[in-house]
Amino acid sequence: MSETGTAHVEEDMPAVTVDLSVVVPAYNEEERLGPTLDAIAGYLRDNESRVGTWEVVVVDDGSTDGTRDVATAASARDRRVQLVTSPRNRGKGHALRLGVLASSGRRVLVTDADLAAPIEQLEALDKALAEGYSAALGSRSAPGATIERHQGPVRELLGRAGSVLIRRVAVPGVRDTQCGFKLFDGDRAREAFAASRLTGWGIDVEILQHFRRSGWPVTEVPVRWAHQPGSKVRPLDYARVLAELTALKLRSARRADLLAAAAFLLMAVGLYAGRWADPNHRYLPDSMQDQNQWEWFFAVTADNVAHLRTPLFTTLQGFPDGVNLMANTVMLGLSVPFTPVTLAFGPAISLALVMTLGLAATATAWYALIVRRVVRHRGAAFTGAALAAFAPPMVSHANAHPNFVVLFMIPLIIERALRLCTGARVVRDGVVLGLMAAYQIFLGEEPLLLASLGMVLFAGAYAAVRPEVAKAAVRPLPKGLAIAAAVCLPLVALPLYWQFFGPQSYTKVLHAENMGNSPRSLLSFAERSLVVGDATSAGALSPNPTEQNAFYGWPLALLAFAIVVRLWEQALVKALAFTAATGALLSLGPRFRIPLTNMTVPGPWALLAHQPLFESVIEGRVAMVCAPALGMLLAVAVERLAREPRIGRQFVGLTAVATALVPILPAPLKAVERPTVPAFIADGMWKTYVGKDETLVPIPLPDSGNAEALHWQTAAGLEFRLPGGYFNGPYGSERVGIYGASPRYTSSMLRDISFTGVAPLIGKNWRAQARADFAYWKAGALVLSPQQYQDRLRETVDKLVGRPGKWVGGVWVWDLHDESHPASARTTLPAPHR
Repeated sequence: MSETGTAHVEEDMPAVTVDLSVVVPAYNEEERLGPTLDAIAGYLRDNESRVGTWEVVVVDDGSTDGTRDVATAASARDRRVQLVTSPRNRGKGHALRLGVLASSGRRVLVTDADLAAPIEQLEALDKALAEGYSAALGSRSAPGATIERHQGPVRELLGRAGSVLIRRVAVPGVRDTQCGFKLFDGDRAREAFAASRLTGWGIDVEILQHFRRSGWPVTEVPVRWAHQPGSKVRPLDYARVLAELTALKLRSARRADLLAAAAFLLMAVGLYAGRWADPNHRYLPDSMQDQNQWEWFFAVTADNVAHLRTPLFTTLQGFPDGVNLMANTVMLGLSVPFTPVTLAFGPAISLALVMTLGLAATATAWYALIVRRVVRHRGAAFTGAALAAFAPPMVSHANAHPNFVVLFMIPLIIERALRLCTGARVVRDGVVLGLMAAYQIFLGEEPLLLASLGMVLFAGAYAAVRPEVAKAAVRPLPKGLAIAAAVCLPLVALPLYWQFFGPQSYTKVLHAENMGNSPRSLLSFAERSLVVGDATSAGALSPNPTEQNAFYGWPLALLAFAIVVRLWEQALVKALAFTAATGALLSLGPRFRIPLTNMTVPGPWALLAHQPLFESVIEGRVAMVCAPALGMLLAVAVERLAREPRIGRQFVGLTAVATALVPILPAPLKAVERPTVPAFIADGMWKTYVGKDETLVPIPLPDSGNAEALHWQTAAGLEFRLPGGYFNGPYGSERVGIYGASPRYTSSMLRDISFTGVAPLIGKNWRAQARADFAYWKAGALVLSPQQYQDRLRETVDKLVGRPGKWVGGVWVWDLHDESHPASARTTLPAPHR
């Protein structure tokens, strides 16, 4: 064989199919090869009535001793012994590949040159193939195996440890992957070895993985085995196997898969292009105040971690009561590990990275799940994953809600739950599922709840149409879920206790009476749809730009209906259709109005609306469950079209797909220059007015409608505290969750003025109440930045404080200390002309 060529066979043998081929790789086996070939050939001659016609293929892997001469002599004695040579030593895997591809047997036995497993064990392997298996693996670990001569204790211990690692990582369920005595179906062996890439010891595992992926049944057969002196297998070879398999996995990633991941990243970057133009100074206006809030979440988490404080609570906002961070979705699963990035580059960069990379990772995770479980066609999987991750509801939440954009754990959780149903590795899969669920809780509990609801809908529908599958999963699935719960709960028990029973915890979030979708929104187009998006029509059907939770468009709905009708015979299609339809129906809320009428009817969400956990869910978000279900339906259809032999039908089908998807392609999110932080904050002037234990009080106090003060606070390195704020906290004796701090008389009054421009008559009672509220907040200074109705606000605060404010660093400031405070003597800048 040339360095890059094919095997050279020493004797020209006719290409005749035989019943059995025995492949023996050999490297510097001059002493042992002769007796081994005599034993094999003798056994086969004596058992031809059972074995049938046979051949022995010896592969000399570039030996430097007399191995080739020994094989040549054996071939001279019996022409059924062939020699295949390699000009240089390249490893056992390379030798086996040459030998198997040179074989012509209906069955192929591979055996090591030391014949540690006697050739007589062939009979046991033969029986397994006769029972319908495609491969029978001689095993030293299967019940009934006999080891007549062990290796040294240290060597055996290291070998067992390596074998366990290989078994766990690469071929679960197989006890002994490295025993060199295996019998294969010939054609399938040649196909597997032709597709193999490894040249070393890891080829055994690579071949078994190929058989598993192809659905060819494999079994282990106990054999009699004895360690042979001079064996070339060393304990460190197990480590080499793991290294080879890791390298193979990296190399074997299909180019299409890498291109898909790269395309998803480009799509995510394109969506946030306006933000990335200048991430520290660009703002997503459709996020309203949520970008300020999320940047503050990342900043406060990094600050807590850097100062070794609990990341579950802070008094930097909502002073003096504080904020239960675990009861707010601060995404500790990412905000904590992103602490170095936040500290080095700021929370704006961290948030931009998390949302961009997280969206791309989510699409890639859906792609991997669809390839593994739904379709094999990469183009179809890409189309389905793109819809799952970039559907209009996801793009809407991409403005402001990373917890609903960064969902890469959800497909992984689904995949692990599906593995549990097989019952193959219940304990391991249960443990992994528990760890995944725990991590997802620190990314977002509401998405996990909605994903669980979607999985229950799918599982129920699939069980109804495939009862035999459901019956097989009855035992392993509950057991695996119990294991997952046992792993997950101890990891999240303390944070969840803090969330539901800790300081500033609340019972449920107070939303509007009905936050369900309009039926029309399911068939309409979102504001950020590239081709047909319209802010006015979308705004009339949704609470705000961040909650456009449906808007799949009527062409996609029509296409999905056509797919379901055309492919109704598939159980998967039925289950996906039920999941999408039920999710859409639940998203309409407890009551919904029938379009074009004044008639309202009860919705199925009414059954869940007042149940624990579900009572805090914005019911319109349930429609997000439809995105991956529709994506998978689309993937099934595109794969079917790709295989359609009639060009006309294929063209019509793909045109229909394009017609459904083009209208909902997302446009880049709007981005604008964010307001400049006043010099009073940016230049540190505030430090003269606010003591260590005091707060800076913006006018009006920050809330969900105006949280720019949170940006001030992050720009100042979180060095001052704020009363009020934008977070979820308790209100009243029932501790119902509201957005922001519990209102006080003064804060409510100032807020009303900022919205209406109408101020009450300020008298003794209002001034007394203001002094009490200022004391409650431990206010050091009041700060009013230029805004609508600023004159009316300034006049009101002048009356509440009893003296006029001063124009300092671009804001009006009221020093609440005595006249002896240093601030009173400082020269101030002139007020701006109005």
